[in-house]
Amino acid sequence: MAHGITDALLIYNPTSGRRRNRRFAEIEQSVRILKEAGIKVELAPTEARGHAKELARHAVKQNRGMVIACGGDGTVNEIINGLAGSQVPLALLPAGTANILAKELGIPWDIPHAARLIADGVVRRIAIGVALPANGNHSASLPNEGRYFLSVGGAGPDGAIVHAVDEGLKKRAGVIAYWVQGFKQLVSYGFPEMNVHCDGQTRRASIVVVGRTVNYGGPFKITTGASLFEDSFEMVTNSTCSRFRYLTCLPALWLGKLRKMRGIDSWKATEITCEPVGTGAVYAQVDGEPIGRLPLIFRIVPNALSIVTPAALRA
Repeated sequence: MAHGITDALLIYNPTSGRRRNRRFAEIEQSVRILKEAGIKVELAPTEARGHAKELARHAVKQNRGMVIACGGDGTVNEIINGLAGSQVPLALLPAGTANILAKELGIPWDIPHAARLIADGVVRRIAIGVALPANGNHSASLPNEGRYFLSVGGAGPDGAIVHAVDEGLKKRAGVIAYWVQGFKQLVSYGFPEMNVHCDGQTRRASIVVVGRTVNYGGPFKITTGASLFEDSFEMVTNSTCSRFRYLTCLPALWLGKLRKMRGIDSWKATEITCEPVGTGAVYAQVDGEPIGRLPLIFRIVPNALSIVTPAALRA
C-alpha cells in the first residue's frame, strides 16, 4: 500500500469521455479493489467546470490520505490546482478525452487495473508548472495567483485550437474535436509572432511548447527531454510563420524527427516570459485548457505536488 494510506476521495467527471455507463461500473469495481487493499474510498462526482478544484481543496482541509482523479487532462488539471502546495498525494484512474499523465507514468487505460497499481504505488514529490499573468494581463481564466499545470503548456497554434474547440463536439467525439479544430486552424490561423524571454536571451517564435512531460497529446511527443522528476521545463519553439513549413513539420513530428527541422529550437529552463509581437492575439493553454492570451510567465514551482506512481516506474 502507498505509504500506509487508508482513505481516499475519488473525484470523477460523470460527463467526460465516452463509455460513461461502463466507466461508472469500472469505478465501483476499483473502489472494491482499493477497499480490499485497505483503502476506503469516497466518491465525489463533479457538477460543473471548476468543481474538481473545489473538491480537491476540501480534501486538503479534511486531511485526506489521497485524492484519486478519474478523468482526462482537464479534470486532472483542476485537481492539481486544488492540491498544489499540500502533502495530499494525487493518484490516477485514466478516463476522459485524453490523459497525458497516464501515458507518462505507464498507467494502462483500464480503470480496475490502474486501481491495483494505486494500491501498490509509490508516492513521489515533484515540481509543477504555473502560468502567471504578466504586465497587468488579468482574466477570469487566469487569476493573479496563476494556473498550475502538470504536463504541458504553451502558446501559439495549440493555444488557438484549445481556445476555439467546440465543447459540444468534444463531449460527443472526444479527441476528434481537437483534430477538427486543428485542420480549421491550419487554413485560417495567421501565425502571429511572440518574443520568448529566458535567461537573458530573446527568441522570436510563432509557437512555444512548455513541457514537463515527454508526451504532448494524442500520439505526439514534442518535449522529448522533459521529465516530471526534474525541476525544469523543456521548451520547444518554432520560428517559422509559413503555413507550408508547419505542414511539413507534421510528418517529422510523427516520425520523431521534429528537431531536425529548420527553425526548431529546444532548451531547458525554469522560467520564461512570452509577449506578443504587435497587436495580434496569441492564445495560450495548459494541460489542454484555455488560459487566455499573452503576455504570460511560465514558471517552475519546486516541491509542489505528491503523486502516486506505479511501483515499477523508473524515474
